[in-house]
Amino acid sequence: MRRRPWQRATIAAQADGQVDEASGGVVGPWQPSTTFLRDADYAPPASGDVYRRDQNPTVREAERVIAALEGAAEARLFASGLAAIAAVMRSAGGPVVVQRGTYYGTAVLAERLAAAGLPVATFDPADMGSLEAACAEHRPALVLIETPSNPWLTVVPIAEAASIAHRHGARLAVDSTAATPIVTRPLEHGADVVVHSATKALNGHSDVLAGAVAVAEPSGDAWDELLKLRATEGAVASPFDAWLLTRGMRTVHLRVAEAGRSALHIAHWLAEHPRVATVRYPGLADHPRHAVAAAQMDGFGMLLSFDVKDGAPHALAVAGRLNLVKRATSLGGVESLIEHRHSIEPAATGIPEGLLRLSVGIEAVEDLVADLAEALDAP
Repeated sequence: MRRRPWQRATIAAQADGQVDEASGGVVGPWQPSTTFLRDADYAPPASGDVYRRDQNPTVREAERVIAALEGAAEARLFASGLAAIAAVMRSAGGPVVVQRGTYYGTAVLAERLAAAGLPVATFDPADMGSLEAACAEHRPALVLIETPSNPWLTVVPIAEAASIAHRHGARLAVDSTAATPIVTRPLEHGADVVVHSATKALNGHSDVLAGAVAVAEPSGDAWDELLKLRATEGAVASPFDAWLLTRGMRTVHLRVAEAGRSALHIAHWLAEHPRVATVRYPGLADHPRHAVAAAQMDGFGMLLSFDVKDGAPHALAVAGRLNLVKRATSLGGVESLIEHRHSIEPAATGIPEGLLRLSVGIEAVEDLVADLAEALDAP
């Protein structure tokens, strides 16, 4: 009997219906083998697996869940989010146009690839005319956007970006790490490629390093080159990380929804605090693209940033006084994390000295607000 279509909550909770056929276990095992047995005629096993660098059943299981959540035809895991983005950019087959103010690691990667000979141009995500002009001038093979961006929380209208990219013969790739497929599904809005740091909210437990690429159409030179780069350069996720990722994704719909509700509450609370100068969160009505976010997002995500008045010393003091919220890099975990981005990025990126990035977890929101209040209100 053919399975009726499932909602994303069911896809996540059931890991897209995966079970261990051999044992009947409702949770699949993880396969650590690096190599696979051939028969007497030197034929590979029925799975087709030969060597783990590019072939592992546990990795494929996680990839199937990601593809189902994104509504993608195919997905592939990588060793990290940056490995995934690097493969997407390097496999583009031509110039790349990248959003300014994107995740710092992506910006550094773009600079390194440009220095190595890949033509890379940038555009202002606050002005879609800037993307039109960049595409007209550079004729890119790929446009890469991030929405919402980290840590600026810039929202890019995906459908409009896709239309511009396609009009100029480019594919559109969307870094949707901060949104997750629970909040935004870029392929539904016309994107061709979705990239995730699966380390973040997809896994959600701060114990996996992995990246993911999902595509609407797994064909063409760019897709073939991406698979080649992944295999020949060993940019693959370990099977245990893949197993943990699948386990983490079983609750992604619950975690992301709860964290998003808390983030919206905290954003409103911070916006009224006398020691906070600016709050960046797509769910606030004064966000420059609040209407766009409301149209292309189901909720507004777990990530926000805010500027403490009077700069770095005061922001660092606030971070230092927090007891519940942890001072650590990364985002999307069940625990709330805060980071002073000016201590991480060079001044040239324009990060405000007082900016604190807050990844909201799934703790009781009352406890989070109390912790923030104590830190902000201290004399």
